[in-house]
Amino acid sequence: MPVLTSLEPVRVVEGGRLWLRGDGFPQPDSTAGLVTIGGVSARMSFAAPDRMAVVVPAGLEGGETPVKVSWLPGATLYARVGAMLATGLHQVDNPVFGSDGNLYVTYSGTRGQEATVSIFRIAGNGAREPFVHGLVNPTSMALGPDGLLYVSSRFEGRVYRVFDDGRYEVMASDLGVACGLAFGADGSLYVGDRAGSIFRIDRKGRTETFANVPSSIAAFHLAMSPAGDLYVSAPTLASYDSVRRIDSEGGVHPLNIPFGRPQGLAFDRQGVLHVVEALAGSTGVYAIRSDREPELVLAGAGLVGLAFGPAGELVVASSDSVFSFPPA
Repeated sequence: MPVLTSLEPVRVVEGGRLWLRGDGFPQPDSTAGLVTIGGVSARMSFAAPDRMAVVVPAGLEGGETPVKVSWLPGATLYARVGAMLATGLHQVDNPVFGSDGNLYVTYSGTRGQEATVSIFRIAGNGAREPFVHGLVNPTSMALGPDGLLYVSSRFEGRVYRVFDDGRYEVMASDLGVACGLAFGADGSLYVGDRAGSIFRIDRKGRTETFANVPSSIAAFHLAMSPAGDLYVSAPTLASYDSVRRIDSEGGVHPLNIPFGRPQGLAFDRQGVLHVVEALAGSTGVYAIRSDREPELVLAGAGLVGLAFGPAGELVVASSDSVFSFPPA
């Protein structure tokens, strides 16, 4: 008798790979309509007697969504499907929650492109409006201790301070291919140069090289831990890369966890590090805890970044869309 026991991961967005686990799964002649998510047929990508994987279809409404298999009509499990907040974007790093509770996302564009809108603002009800115009290749964003948004331009090697009305000014320059941003508890801003330098800019605007790590083929992503350690991901041409922890003295310590093309990093309210992995196009978000193996907590397609809101809500960004989940 076939048994369906669990789903992994529970949270998914369109294009993600959802695993169904159990025992005694039959090997059908056809997979058409075998698994449905929210009543929509899901394409199967792997099948074995104790597990199968299906691809989450597009167009689902989001929220708690039933997952059913045709040969167990009485069995229903539920996946948490992310609701699409916005599309038509170009993200290369994390979105950011502002001090006003709104979500900020970018249209980064190709190298040297000045898009019509550089940064959009998305309200809690999903309403989107243009916020910043005229920035070339807005790349990474961070919320400063002054409650203002800071954004890097990888094309200009600058960091801009953005005011509440969308105006902006240069905060720092000559930062190479400026990618990831993160603030320390003392107000210092850390900036990743894709060539391998991590810069530290103090509250008076003085810039120094804080640490050096291997260069990246794509972009740096930074996150500051509650303990004051800086975490850096930087995908290379290697099959696997390490996320690096940089201590307060600039010492670099690779985590002993292999990731395939690690992307955005973020800490949740409990201080748990989350890493976007983008290996072979099958992207997922992993929670990293010291007392257990990395846990796949979310699956999607083409994911590049994530952010946690003040109430524990989660948003994840692919290169062109942003999806939201309520607090777990």
